[in-house]
Amino acid sequence: MPFVTINMLAGRDRSMVQECLREVAKTTSQTLDVPLTSVRVVVNEVDPELWTVGTTLKSEERASAPAQQSI
Repeated sequence: MPFVTINMLAGRDRSMVQECLREVAKTTSQTLDVPLTSVRVVVNEVDPELWTVGTTLKSEERASAPAQQSI
């Protein structure tokens, strides 16, 4: 039984994360040639204040990033 774990920063749209779960499950089933019902996929959402790249917290990185313009 394949078990896939995805770790990501919290804050994405819930429906987007759910679609990711479904697509990962389907792809895992197809590429490993196992029944879809045997595939388990879990997402761990981590608060940006609890995730670092080096010594920079992701929450600090987001706060200092310039605002993106809408097209």
